[in-house]
Amino acid sequence: MTIAVGAMATACRTVAAIAVLTSAVACGAGDGTRRTQPDSTTAALPDSQRVQLVGVGATLPYPLYARWFNTYGEVAPVRINYRSEGSAQGLAAVVAGRADFGATDVPVGDSLLQRSTAAIVHVPMAVVAVAVTYNVPGLNRPLKLTADVVANIFLGRISRWNDPTLVSLNPKETLPDLPITVIRRSDGTGTSYIFQRYLETASATWRDTPVANRQAAGQRLRDGSEAVASELKATEGAIGYMEVVYARQNRLPAAHLQNRAGRFVAAMPFEIASAAVNALELLAPLDDEEASGFRVSLLDAPGPQTYPLASFTWWLVRPSTLSESSRGELSRFLHWALEDATDLTAELGYVPLPSSVATRVLDRTDNALGCAPCAPRPMSGTVR
Repeated sequence: MTIAVGAMATACRTVAAIAVLTSAVACGAGDGTRRTQPDSTTAALPDSQRVQLVGVGATLPYPLYARWFNTYGEVAPVRINYRSEGSAQGLAAVVAGRADFGATDVPVGDSLLQRSTAAIVHVPMAVVAVAVTYNVPGLNRPLKLTADVVANIFLGRISRWNDPTLVSLNPKETLPDLPITVIRRSDGTGTSYIFQRYLETASATWRDTPVANRQAAGQRLRDGSEAVASELKATEGAIGYMEVVYARQNRLPAAHLQNRAGRFVAAMPFEIASAAVNALELLAPLDDEEASGFRVSLLDAPGPQTYPLASFTWWLVRPSTLSESSRGELSRFLHWALEDATDLTAELGYVPLPSSVATRVLDRTDNALGCAPCAPRPMSGTVR
C-alpha cells in the first residue's frame, strides 16, 4: 500500500495533536506549583469572598460545566453560576449584558454578529458529538449507516428495518421485518441543530428535500434527550438521535456512520477529536480566525478516522462589556478548563479540545480579552 508523504505527515500531526495534552499555562498560570488535591481553605470560602461570574446557555454540555464549576471552586476563589436554559437564551443573555458569558451549541450567524453593538467572541470549550441510536432486537454489532440512509429514514422513505438498503450495508446482521419508529426532539436545541446541519452537509437527499417535507407523518416528538432516550428504550424498532454522552449513560447503541473518506466510524473520543484537528488543518492558517471566532464546522470533516457528526460547543463572550477583573477571571478559568481539567472532561464522556486546538483557542481568546498582562494567581490545586 502506498501512502503519500503529505497524507502521512498530516496523519502524524493529527495523532500527535490528539494524544498530547499540554500542561503549559499562560495568562492564568500559577507560580509553577501544581498540587493534585483541592485546598480545603479555598474550598470553604463563602461566596461573599469569591469573585462571582454568571453564565447562561446550552443544555447539551451542562453536566460538564456543572462539574467544572464545582471543581474549580475548590482551587480558586471564584464562584461560577450557570443557568442551563438553551443556546438561544445564552446569546440573548450576553447581548443584554445579563451574563458574563453565554454557552451555545449553535454558532452565532453573521447577521446577528453585525447587529451586536460589541464584538462577540466564540470560544470552543469541548468537542461534542451526536449519536444516531436505535432499538433493534437481535443485532450482534453496531449498525452501519450512511448520511443518505439516515436522511431517508428520517424522511420516512425507509420505513422497515429489513429494507434492502439497510440489509446491503449490514450483510452480517439479520435485520428484522419491523417498522421503523422515528423519534425526534420537539425542542429547538443545539443537538437538533447539529443533527440537521450534518444531514444538510453530508446528504444530497436531505438537501434536495424541501424543508416543509422533512418530517414524515407518524413520527414521535419528545422534549429533551432524556425523554428521547426513554422513548427509544421502550419502543422496539425505534431510531433517534442524542448527544453521545446521553446515549452512553442510557446504554443505547450508536450507529457507525460513514465519513467523507468512505469509512464507517464509531463515535469514540479519538474519532470525535479527529474532526477538530482535521477541520482546522484543512483551514490553516485560518486568516479570518479572529473575525469568525472559531465558528468552524466540524461536520463531515476530512480524515479516514474522523467521526462525521461532531461539533464544537462554544462560550460567547463580549470582552468590551466586562470589567478588567471579570476578563482576568474568565481567562484563568479557561486555561484551567482547557489545559488542566482535560482528564475530568474525558471522565464525564466529553472530548477535550486536542492540545493543538486548545493552544490556538487560548491564544486568540487571551488576545480578545486583553489578557496578556493578566497577573497570574497561584492555584491551590488542579485536576489532571
